[in-house]
Amino acid sequence: MVLRSRSAEEVVQEIWAHLLVHYALRDLMADAAHQAALDPDRMSFLNALRIVRRQVTEPAAFSP
Repeated sequence: MVLRSRSAEEVVQEIWAHLLVHYALRDLMADAAHQAALDPDRMSFLNALRIVRRQVTEPAAFSP
């Protein structure tokens, strides 16, 4: 993945954003695994990422 930032401060901000999204997705996966009584380690990060991307990109998924 190529970072789009042009300054060092923006690169740091972008890295933090990626880390926060990763943490949020892992937390969502852990909650889903707990509700389904599954082992969170057996869940696929890439599949969860694809599901979230589909949900977020739909216009009705959230209100502006």
